[in-house]
Order: sequence, then C-alpha cells, then structure tokens
Amino acid sequence: MSEQQTEIRREPAEFLPGRGAAVADTLFRFQSLFGLVLVLVAAIVFSPHRDGELLFLTSDNLFNVVRATAEIGIIAVGMTFVILIGGIDLSVGAVLGLAAVGSAVLMVHDGFGVLPTVLLVLLAGLVFGLLQGIASAVFGIQAFIVTLAGLQIARGLARIWSGGQGVAIAYGDGPGEAPVTFSLLGERTFNGLVPIPAIIFVIVAALAIIFLRTSAFARHLYAIGGNEKAARLSGVAVTRVKVLVFGLCGLLSALAGIIHAGQLNQGSPNDGSGYELDAIAAVVVGGTALQGGRGSVVGTVAGALLLGVLNNILALNSVDPNVQLLIKGLVIVAAAGLQRLRPTP
Repeated sequence: MSEQQTEIRREPAEFLPGRGAAVADTLFRFQSLFGLVLVLVAAIVFSPHRDGELLFLTSDNLFNVVRATAEIGIIAVGMTFVILIGGIDLSVGAVLGLAAVGSAVLMVHDGFGVLPTVLLVLLAGLVFGLLQGIASAVFGIQAFIVTLAGLQIARGLARIWSGGQGVAIAYGDGPGEAPVTFSLLGERTFNGLVPIPAIIFVIVAALAIIFLRTSAFARHLYAIGGNEKAARLSGVAVTRVKVLVFGLCGLLSALAGIIHAGQLNQGSPNDGSGYELDAIAAVVVGGTALQGGRGSVVGTVAGALLLGVLNNILALNSVDPNVQLLIKGLVIVAAAGLQRLRPTP
C-alpha cells in the first residue's frame, strides 16, 4: 500500500475529533436557545385548555411572558457585562427598588416631570454603579463584598427616601399627582397587544448585542474575563473598563426600576427583592461562564425567556409555588453543571 493511501486513510481519524469538539462547543454555546425550545415544547404539551384553545399559546399570555421577563431581562443584560469580566453584582435588585422609590417620590412629592425624573433616576443608578466599580477595581475590594454592601446601602437609601413605606403613584395634573405620560409604561401598544416594557427590553437587548459584537470595548471585556493579567500587559485599561461596566449595570438596574414603578404604579423600598438571583440565573442559564471571558447577551435573553416561560407554564398549571422554586433551582443547577462539561477553548 502506498504512503499516499495510508495518509488518506488517516485523515478521517484526525478530522472527526476536531469536528466533534466543534459540534460540542456549538451545543454548549447555544445551550440556552436549545433549552428555550425544549421548554416551549413542554409548555405547549402541558398547557391547560380553555374552550378548545391552548392557554399558553394565546397572544395575551405570550406577551405577558415577555412583559414579566422584561425587568429581569434588562437587569440580566447589565449582569452579563459584569460577569464577562469575572465580577458579580448583588445590588441590582436593591438599585431597582431605589429607582422605583426615586421615580415615585420625585413625581408625586417633588412635582418633577417625567423626563427630569427619568434622567435623575438613571443618573443615580449610573453613579451608584460607578462607585461600586471604583471600590472594587481601584481599591481592590472583592466585587462580591462591595455589591453585597451596596445592596444594603441601596435598601437603606430607599427606605430613607420613601419614609420607610411604599409611595403610590396617582396620575393627574394636580399636586401630589404624577404626569399621565408615565402611566404609558404599564400600557400596551400595537392595538393593545405588545406591552411597552417588552419593547424597551427588546431595544436594550438589541443594542447590547450590537455593542458586544462590534465595539473594541467589548473585546476588552472578554480579554479581562479570560486573563486579566494578560489583558493589562496588552495595554487594556482594566481599571477603567471595570468601573464603567459596573456603572452600566447600575444604569440598567435603574431603568428596570423606572419600568417597575410604571407597571405597578408605586415605588416601594422592598421592590426588587431577590431580583439579583433571577438575573444571575438568567445569565448562567444563558451560558455565560461565571469565571468570565465567555458568554453572550443572546444567551442571556434566551435564558431570561426560558425562566419566564417556565414560571408561566407552572403558574398556568397551578403548581405549588414551593415546587416552582424547586424546579427553577434544578434548572439553574443543571445549566451550571453543563458549563462545567464545556470543552475549554
């Protein structure tokens, strides 16, 4: 047998392992999309019927899923940026509560218009995040500790600002009433089908996806998460990038808080409790590695929708809330476990 024939026989044996690794990497990279499809199929199969119609597939229900996912989804987008650099932000739920309280107090008690209120609340979220980023990146305090303290600080500020109680938002032109325009955040458009929060979520996600795929700043995020020391030696301004990322996360948390106040017509210092865990869960289910350097906003959006669909179908079937928590926990652990099996690039 010739040497050329021997080489031809060997090629498939050398090719298949590389191809198998590529297929495995693709499966892990898009695990959230595959998971979302599976959950959607399960939701259709187990959906209750009413008048011969699947409740899950009604347009009202599907848009309600996206509306319910919008706030967590927006926060999760910011959390994705933080986790990509190997960080964590436990304060996002409390910042949402602070933003909701700020929105209510500024309009109802202080007579601010919608635009000044939105700008001031967003600025407050941005500054809060930047300060946490400075504490972590400049002073070297672990992000876990900084943001855990930030959670307490944001809750405390919200309670002080609101007097320790929820602030109801009534709409009108008189004193103690918020501008009617703000109520649009709780409304639907396109013939009453699409919730406004869902549109905002889609816009935020689309901008984040474009940003991560096209900007040099995004490449710095992945570089820092992959190997911070190598990124620093390569000329990446690591400290500045980290501070800005925490600022962005705070900004998006404040945006979610504004939407929250508009949907519930109130701002309470207890709003957003536990949202940080849901946001982290969406990011993890979305396939972003907790050690940083690997992940995408597309995966996070799919992860948030997966959890939203799961919540919805369990509620439609009147599953005990305690059992719902158990099922969600198992899904999150399974997603994290899959990441441990993902081949190292």
